[in-house]
Amino acid sequence: MKNYLPIDWEDVWLSINLIERKKPKYFYTKVLFILYRVIRLIKRELLVMRKLASVQEIRKIEPIPNADKLELAYILGWNVVVKKGEFEVGDHVVYIEVDSLLPERPEFEFLRDYGFRIRTIKLRGQISQGIAFSLSILPEEQEFNIGDDVTDLLGIKKYEPPIPIQLSGEEVEPFPEFIPKTDEVRIQTIPDLLEKYKGENLYITEKIDGTSGTYYIRGKEFGVCSRNQKIQEDETNLFWIIARETGIENILRNYGKNIAIQGEVIGPKVQNNKYKLTTHRVFIFNIFDIETQNYIEFRRFKEISNKLGFKTVPILYEEYKLNDTVDSLVELAKGQSKLNPDLPREGIILRSLEEISDPEYGRVSFKVLNPKFLLKFE
Repeated sequence: MKNYLPIDWEDVWLSINLIERKKPKYFYTKVLFILYRVIRLIKRELLVMRKLASVQEIRKIEPIPNADKLELAYILGWNVVVKKGEFEVGDHVVYIEVDSLLPERPEFEFLRDYGFRIRTIKLRGQISQGIAFSLSILPEEQEFNIGDDVTDLLGIKKYEPPIPIQLSGEEVEPFPEFIPKTDEVRIQTIPDLLEKYKGENLYITEKIDGTSGTYYIRGKEFGVCSRNQKIQEDETNLFWIIARETGIENILRNYGKNIAIQGEVIGPKVQNNKYKLTTHRVFIFNIFDIETQNYIEFRRFKEISNKLGFKTVPILYEEYKLNDTVDSLVELAKGQSKLNPDLPREGIILRSLEEISDPEYGRVSFKVLNPKFLLKFE
């Protein structure tokens, strides 16, 4: 089980009071425990940080039919269309992921018409995700190794779509440190995980294209959060409107434990209402136990969701043995949405049936996006 241990600044204040009361032995024990929490929090943040730009190796190059000037490079688990002859197998390159927003620099000027944003595109019938540059765009005086994160060095930011006013909230706070955020890594970024966990039992859910929200009870506090921020109560904010209309606070309080539910909010005012709903709804995909700092494993997740009356995201496979390549998972991600059969689904989420904490990857949980959806809506 993954054990997230957050910083509780009340502990820091308690420790200060203790030293004033001349209890040094207990004080030092408390300080060591707090430092342990800090280290675990930093580790957690490092595990979920996304490297938008990193130094990687060209694993393979293949020709593209009917494309004399282009060829296909394989970087990590990504397929990237490049100029023919520009790279060779084994070359180290700067790979920049989709959803990256590049700065206005001479090297990136050719992307001005695209708003300097890296998207999923199709060239000569070939899906291309991300872009590769030679190491010459990096400072010559520095040495770089495979895996080095150069996102900040190049001034690259993650593209974030504009937040509608009804979702933003006038007063916000940082996202609670005692709950993990809902970001999922794409399998193309961690392809080696597939070999490491070959044969592992997973479950698969549909990835819904909405906006993620978190609702939690911690003691007397009821909290409402968007993807990255905690939102103060606001009668015009959609997350709060949904909380009041559905009685989420009372449901969580009556459950009697400190937990957080995390789900996707969809409906008329979210992402152009692709699912053609007449009301806003929350489809949950995580339940997090704040007291034990662990995710609720799949079977209990279903039981608790049903008991509390929460609708989960569509579950596609309740038990799926992992024996896939990146390409086969991309094929699996294709298909129509269970919420709207006329819509290609955004993708799929795969998680271990029993919670696994991996020292390199963190929680064994990843997403695979449907390229047909990306080409249509990005």
